Amino acid sequence: MDLRPGDVGLPLSLPGGDVRLYLDAIPEADQLFQKLMTEVPWKHEHIMLFGKRQAMPRLTCWMGDATYTYSGLTNVPAPWNESVQRIRDAAEEFSGTNFNGVLLNLYRDGRDSMGWHADDEATLGSNPIIASVNLGATRRFRFKPKPHHAAPTLGVYLPHASILVMQGATQENWLHAVPKSAKNIAPRINLTFRALKS
Repeated sequence: MDLRPGDVGLPLSLPGGDVRLYLDAIPEADQLFQKLMTEVPWKHEHIMLFGKRQAMPRLTCWMGDATYTYSGLTNVPAPWNESVQRIRDAAEEFSGTNFNGVLLNLYRDGRDSMGWHADDEATLGSNPIIASVNLGATRRFRFKPKPHHAAPTLGVYLPHASILVMQGATQENWLHAVPKSAKNIAPRINLTFRALKS
């Protein structure tokens, strides 16, 4: 099942998870999107998949107060910039938590994607709160249950200036992804704020 913004209430219906979608949550979203396109030191990272070194199907940047490792990739933080800090303020307001790091992803077109995964690294602690901010083109965001958790898959379209907050046992019970699309899709920037534990 896929949900579009007009169909989505707060919270989303995700058994065994706690997910809330907030629309029009980022003030001056148009200007901030343009600034991030040029201000962020985007990188084209490589990861090991099935024993082969492959380019990630998107551009990324890690900003934060500490180094962050995921998928075998160690990210030394770029310094916070003013635009990202303004977006962090909104993410903290809607999620009710403080964040010390953000993974930025630039999806250049429909061919860029994010594979199935959960934000469940040990450095995030148990039941982490993740605030996912979306700027630019609307992309389809998919949820599917982990093998131990019986529930139907779910899709939701995340529009410009929205914030998706995932908390509670969401990462324990669910995987999420941004699939490829054959459609002609404009660029999208996603900022996934998180709180790393010391």
